[in-house]
Amino acid sequence: MPVTVTRTTITTTTSSSTTVGSARALTQPLGLLRLLQLVSTCVAFSLVASVGAWTGPMGNWAMFTWCFCFAVTLIILIVELGGFQARFPLSWRNFPITFACYAALFCLSSSIIYPTTYVQFLPHGRSRDHAIAATTFSCVACLAYATEVAWTRARPGEITGYMATVPGLLKVFETFVACIIFAFISEPSLYQQRPALEWCVAVYAICFILAAVTVLLNLGDCTNMLPIPFPTFLSGLALLSVLLYATAIVLWPLYQFDQRYNSQPRRSMDPSCSRTYVQPNAVCSWDRRLAVSILTGINLLAYVSDLVYSTRLVFVKV
Repeated sequence: MPVTVTRTTITTTTSSSTTVGSARALTQPLGLLRLLQLVSTCVAFSLVASVGAWTGPMGNWAMFTWCFCFAVTLIILIVELGGFQARFPLSWRNFPITFACYAALFCLSSSIIYPTTYVQFLPHGRSRDHAIAATTFSCVACLAYATEVAWTRARPGEITGYMATVPGLLKVFETFVACIIFAFISEPSLYQQRPALEWCVAVYAICFILAAVTVLLNLGDCTNMLPIPFPTFLSGLALLSVLLYATAIVLWPLYQFDQRYNSQPRRSMDPSCSRTYVQPNAVCSWDRRLAVSILTGINLLAYVSDLVYSTRLVFVKV
């Protein structure tokens, strides 16, 4: 039994504006927007692939982002055109907007990371021109996916799946930020043999898993499989995550930048940062620590907002 969510004093829903199983779906605003997403991601990875300008981890990430977004957008268009929503293995109330939110974040990250860590180090010529053009189309794709999220998110007076509400979209954002944190702490030397920092890593992992489980439960329409009511699960999850991240926002900066704990409060004191000119794409240890501190604060704010909005949701079963 699907669970839909409403805010108090509001009824919330997602009504599809496309015609089910008709080519006219492509001529409506949402269909045209998805065509723009399809074309922009296709052009982006085609430009880069034609000159091989995607070597290294940053180039690989950008190429994966554009190819993944293109493939899933194509699947969504095929489902809409063929009217296969009822046969789709995931909840169609939740899947398109969840993907659009992830795609917007993916393309945003590629539009920032790819030019700053890869394109600027390419020599002037055909490869660099193609890479710059690909970055431009990546920005267009990001705006197109963000527009879809703005168009299809829950509105007052509608009834929708959980992922279209503010807490649902925040779950997507929280898991994405956690993944970036994991990328920055991929060097175990940043936290190993320091219990307080290992606790912070555990916090990031626990909160990520819980948020990801929430997303997967909604995508699979499995919220009724929980041993407790889904609203209680969401409120408890949000409160637990806030408390855990509150400890991490204190411990991580304290043990990473306070000299009392054998840390470097200034970037110039970190020997790894003085050698970054050898590898322009590298991120030194001090920068990684600072990035994790900032991202921890961002995710804490997201979880606080999640907790506030979750208390204002009313669930109805249909």
